Amino acid sequence: MSETPLRLGTRASALAVTQSTQVAERLTALTGVPVELVTVSTEGDRDQTSALRDLGGAGVFVAALREAVVDGRVDLAVHSLKDLPTTQDPRLALAAVTVREDPRDVLVARDGLTLGELPTGSRVGTGSPRRESQLNALGLGLEVVPVRGNVDTRLAKVTSGDLDAVVLARAGLLRLGRQDEATEVIDPIQVLPAPGQGALAIECRADDDATTRLLAVLDDPSTRAAVTAERSLLATLEAGCSAPVGALAEVAWGDDGDEIWLRAVVGDQSGAPTIRLSAAGSLEDAAGIGERLAAEMLAEGAADIVSRSRVGSTP
Repeated sequence: MSETPLRLGTRASALAVTQSTQVAERLTALTGVPVELVTVSTEGDRDQTSALRDLGGAGVFVAALREAVVDGRVDLAVHSLKDLPTTQDPRLALAAVTVREDPRDVLVARDGLTLGELPTGSRVGTGSPRRESQLNALGLGLEVVPVRGNVDTRLAKVTSGDLDAVVLARAGLLRLGRQDEATEVIDPIQVLPAPGQGALAIECRADDDATTRLLAVLDDPSTRAAVTAERSLLATLEAGCSAPVGALAEVAWGDDGDEIWLRAVVGDQSGAPTIRLSAAGSLEDAAGIGERLAAEMLAEGAADIVSRSRVGSTP
């Protein structure tokens, strides 16, 4: 085993450290190279009250980590892919996209309730315009209220009675071993996840060929193809990670082999209007699938909805 460990940059939250630890252990198991974690504070971690859009939206959780890689304080960084801007920094290489965890959202509600069982007027917490728009589109009469903070902070809002429920990513609860606290796994037919949700991105310096080659063992081609389609759609819509855009690409067997089926939604935070469309194509054309579906959504008026989200009410 190499005597010099790789330095892996991570946010300091329990979920980020758990994700990074899992990546480090997997990398060491496959390559024999030791890895040590280095915590890096990001703007999104330091400011737990402002809306993500007010903090700058795309990249608020990853900018400091990326700079730590570029300036050599760490050798690689692990990000939740949904937090990564769609424009690649030329100084960095997206060396690996790991096998995707369950990308769906979950509800954690008082008294074990599901979305359909929550009484009219129930207060449901989320800091995501994407979730807010889709929850309001369901017409359940819920009051969607802003909430920021880590998993513990959000769950505590329910146990304390401040909120009736919160909506979280199931992948985070699974990685923390807390999936049983969810009272419902939300069907993507109701709420599509964020582009890239459930996948982890591993970046290193673009000129660090040795680390790039090493990290390739962690890359999952099917997951990379799926998230490429989702992120291509997001980029073509010119919408950041805090925009009211949901997308989910799934790899399934088609007439000519494996295909990507991409579903997407753009919704006003009030719940209307909402645009939902889907497309399919080959894995090799992942980016093209996202671009074409986004073009269809733009033709239906998606640009106006995304634009309103930038100046709308605080999520």
